[in-house]
Amino acid sequence: MSKPKDSIAKTIGVAAALCIVCSIMVSMAAVMLKPLQVENQKLDIKKNLLAAAGLVKSGATKVEIEQAFANVKTILINLDQGQEDQSVDLATFDQVKAAKDATLGKLIDAKTDVAKIKRRERHSKVYLVGSNGQVELIVLPIYGKGLWSTMYGFIALAPDTKTVRGFSFYQHGETPGLGGEIDNKKWQASWIGKIALDGGNFGPIIRVLKGKVNSASPQAASQVDGLSGATLTSRGVEGMVRYWLGKDGFGPFLANFRQGGITL
Repeated sequence: MSKPKDSIAKTIGVAAALCIVCSIMVSMAAVMLKPLQVENQKLDIKKNLLAAAGLVKSGATKVEIEQAFANVKTILINLDQGQEDQSVDLATFDQVKAAKDATLGKLIDAKTDVAKIKRRERHSKVYLVGSNGQVELIVLPIYGKGLWSTMYGFIALAPDTKTVRGFSFYQHGETPGLGGEIDNKKWQASWIGKIALDGGNFGPIIRVLKGKVNSASPQAASQVDGLSGATLTSRGVEGMVRYWLGKDGFGPFLANFRQGGITL
């Protein structure tokens, strides 16, 4: 009697070979697509930055994004000093890696860490938009903890350094339909015109409420509607904005700007 052509060993061998071939193909595809993925991530960050500044619309093409970004001046500042610092390479600077680095980052006092990020970078990029030597918008990269994730975005300020001109996010993992509504363009637009800092010592006064803003309230100009069903995400957004606009974040830089120390 002849042996059956198919056997358990042969079946396992074929399956193993297929797995190896497939894994090699997947690995090759991942390696080949990595540069494209990185480029798309950078483009998405630029798009959200420009959206916060009101320079592009949501459906902007790559060409439109690059053309608009060419009009944005990027500088690297020392956060503690609030001044431009060219000792760090702007082209290769990565704020996420810097925050985790023992030398390039620092621990944050838990009492002041309203953004719940534990560490922050010692330097940060700042984006200036304007013409004829006059700054018309200051765009700041900000981040903080939400309910499920670290939320990364941009806030644009008027030259008075206290009036919000735009707000957007480019990365987060909040719950779709709840905390994920931080991506809602209507909600982001509700920040425009809000007063984030007071007019005296320029401390953060912006608040994200649990519920709707009462337009008759004296504090309405510095209040934003909370996200329905997403109290913790709303608190996280408020914390990140207040932290980065405060004295441990961009506060020293904004003070320097008000004194004329930063120009295009």
